[in-house]
This record gives sequence, C-alpha cells and structure tokens, in this order.
Amino acid sequence: MELLFWLALAFVFYAYLGYPLVLSFLSVVRNRPIIKGNIVPTVSFIITALNEEKRIIDKIENTLAQTYPKDRLEIIVASDCSTDGTDAIVKTYEAAGVKLVRAPERKGKEAAQKHAIQAASGHILVFSDVATILPPNGISTIVRNFNDPTVGCVSSVDRFINSDGKVSGEGAYVKYEMMLRSLETKANTLVGLSGSFFAARREVCQDWAIDLQSDFNTVLNAVKLGLRGVSDQDSVGYYKNLADERKEFDRKVRTIVRGISVFMRSLFLLNIFRYGLFSWQLVSHKLCRWLVPFALIACFIANVLLCFHSSFYRYTLICQIVFYGVAALAVLLNLSSLKLLKVQTFFVLVNLSILQAWYRYLEGDRIVGWEPSKRETLKALKP
Repeated sequence: MELLFWLALAFVFYAYLGYPLVLSFLSVVRNRPIIKGNIVPTVSFIITALNEEKRIIDKIENTLAQTYPKDRLEIIVASDCSTDGTDAIVKTYEAAGVKLVRAPERKGKEAAQKHAIQAASGHILVFSDVATILPPNGISTIVRNFNDPTVGCVSSVDRFINSDGKVSGEGAYVKYEMMLRSLETKANTLVGLSGSFFAARREVCQDWAIDLQSDFNTVLNAVKLGLRGVSDQDSVGYYKNLADERKEFDRKVRTIVRGISVFMRSLFLLNIFRYGLFSWQLVSHKLCRWLVPFALIACFIANVLLCFHSSFYRYTLICQIVFYGVAALAVLLNLSSLKLLKVQTFFVLVNLSILQAWYRYLEGDRIVGWEPSKRETLKALKP
C-alpha cells in the first residue's frame, strides 16, 4: 500500500509538473526556433458555424477587417446544416467575397470543415470559431510561421475578454496550458492546437477525418508528414469564457471523449523508434493527464488503509479529505470563483470530467456531433 500510495502521488506530480520540468530542460538543450517571414501565400479562412445567426455578422465583419491582402484571402463559412438564418445572412456577404459551403447533412464540425477544405483554394488553411475575435493582423501574424519549412500547423494563444470588451487576467489553467505549449514548441512540437483559431498547410489537411477532433488530429497529421506543430505567442484569439459552470463541465467532458478517440486511433504514433520524442510527448501530455483521476483514487484508497498503521498517513488522509471536501463545498455553495478556491475546485472538476469522459468512451460514445459553446458575442476589443 505504501508503494501504491507513493507511486500514485508521483504519477500525479509527473503528469502536471514533471512533464513541463523535463520540457524546460529539453527546450534549453535543443531549442527549435521558428523562422518567421513576411510571406503572403494564398489563404482560405474557414469559419465553422451551426445556427449562429446572432453572432455570424460580427465574425464575418471581423474577418473582412483583416489586413491580409484581399486578393490572397478566401473566406469560407462552413455551415453544418444550420436551421436558423445563418446561411441567409452569409449569402448577403457574397459580394464581399464570402463563400457559403453548406454540408448536405449534419455530421458534425469536422465533416463541415472537410466540405470547406474541398472547396478551398488556399495553400494555407486557417480555421476559426464564430465566438473567437481576431485582431486586424491576426491572419498575417499566424501565416508568418509557415516561412519555416518544418512547420506544418500553428496554434494561437487564448485570451479571455470581460463583458466590457477589455482583456481580462488569465486563469491559472490557461496560463499553465499556454506555458506548456510554449515549452513544447521550443523542445519539439505541440501535441494539440487551440481549436478556436489555428492554421495548417494544405497537405496536412488532406487526410481529414470527419469523426476525429480536428485541433488534435491536425497535429498528428503534421507529425506523420515529418512536420511539427508550433504555438505562436503573437497569434491571439479573443473570446469570452462560459459563465455557466455546468456547461463548461459538459464541454470538457465532450472534449476529452473526443481526444481519447483520436488517441486510440493513433496508437501507432507511440512507436518511439519512428516518432522519437513525440511518442513520449503524446503519452505524457495526453494519456498521463487522462489517467490522473485513477491515480488520485488509488492514492486515496491506499491512504485509507495506511492510516490505521501510521500517524503520518492519518495526517495525509486528513489533508486529502479537507482538500476534496472544500472543493465540493465551494461548488455546492457557488464559491468556486473565489481566488483562494479557484485552482483547487478547478483541479477536482477537471478530474471528475475526465472520469465521466472515460465512462462515456467505454460505453461507446464518440461524440461526432457538436453544439457550439454559447459564449457571448464580442463586439470589439478595447485596449
């Protein structure tokens, strides 16, 4: 039981702290810089939409305001069989060069994106959600990364916006994820992209799966071609966080279920003799993180059995009970937004969402369909 306790604890430590520590070391000894350049390849900007009549105008206007050369930019709205006024609104922008690609039947976000890819003519494909607003140089900035021939896809960084349009402080989790992406970029390659705003070479998108999470699978496609994914700190996507914690929890469950599906279909990438460092990254960043709740359960059970034999383990058990108890009370009493409780409750909720995701995956749920997160529309960005 002691061995189980300490191994489980060490596993949790590695998943959240050990992996970035190793990446930090690797980023120093084998730093891979991105050779950016002021290039202007043809770009197809793909906006995926499902029943977005309330937000699609702001998104299209934001895209039309991009400073990228108009003769090198193609704008496509991929409608996943929208049943409201989304398609009609998009058609009013045809004269401005906005193209509507409507899926013949509703099969999910990736299926709609595939129809857009088939209709696209650009050498670089940029994908963005309706809820994400870009600065005027957003496309120009993310495209600069493709001057580097080793880059297959590029992820933006996420920024939250307050209700008054001002950039708010980043949460601890967002800071952690952005830090991890930065280290992965320096050491080797990203493992996942920001689904709200990312770009890829056309050849990376040829093997486009309609039933796999595109922001994860695109990186895997790039690695298979001998390319890498990078995070660009200058490419920023702005969006509002979900105010409804229940919806945010459900969104996490859906994201993890879809991520597990991609991982299970890509086990060949764990061949370290062929894919080297990336195989370790894939296990460390994805699988280890998804196994943390099981390690936490093992640690707790082992601690319960050990507490009868040692005062030290009685103390650690009390610490665990208090930790989980306070997080539970914070959620029940709607106090999880308090600064002192934010990280604690987030950690517990994330691992509960992982457990639920595993249950749904093992039950056969693959979540091909989608329902866009109903974040409020961003009218404008304020300094």
